[in-house]
Amino acid sequence: MHTINSLRIDNCALAFIDHQPFVAFPVRSITPEELTNNVTGLAKIAKALEVPVILTTINAEGGPLADPLFTQLQSVFPDVQPIDRHNTNAWSDPAFVDAIKATGRKKLVVCGLWTEVCLAQTVISAVRDGYEVYFVSDASGGVSLEAHQDAKARMQQAGAIPMTWQAVMAELSPDNTSPEYARLYGPVIEHGAGVSYAVQYVLAQLNRTAAP
Repeated sequence: MHTINSLRIDNCALAFIDHQPFVAFPVRSITPEELTNNVTGLAKIAKALEVPVILTTINAEGGPLADPLFTQLQSVFPDVQPIDRHNTNAWSDPAFVDAIKATGRKKLVVCGLWTEVCLAQTVISAVRDGYEVYFVSDASGGVSLEAHQDAKARMQQAGAIPMTWQAVMAELSPDNTSPEYARLYGPVIEHGAGVSYAVQYVLAQLNRTAAP
């Protein structure tokens, strides 16, 4: 049977590019609250579904100032060491490309800061190397709305596919009777905004029906 779903738990990997406090300071295309919420929600979805994850930073080490990942993101993956780079294009770093190849996945879900620099350069390079790339626009941010929108258009012109973090979640687990689907309740309740209310309401009805 034909299905529209291109992403599956077993065929994709997820990369978070440079979600760091200093890098985030100039971001203006999304509020800090939304950015942190969406990045953390996406991270928790990936962990709940056991999707391979690669974390990266830029200039986080080796200089006079430390700029680690958002604590909210690193705490989801406390045992994953971010790949630190000194090049805006993560695809130029052999360690990053090797980490992607090690997953064995040819579909990449990528988000990052800034949309118009590190994210766009990495996405376009991955597409050129034959990967099917999906960029998560609401877990990314640019220094202006115009910069963010232009970068999205540029990535789409290169062949990448735009998605939101909740769209990624829904495509990875489309069957609401599957065991994987139930793992998503926690992240959605914590980070899903209006969808959180819907999930809380549905669970309340199910619990009421199941009560003796």
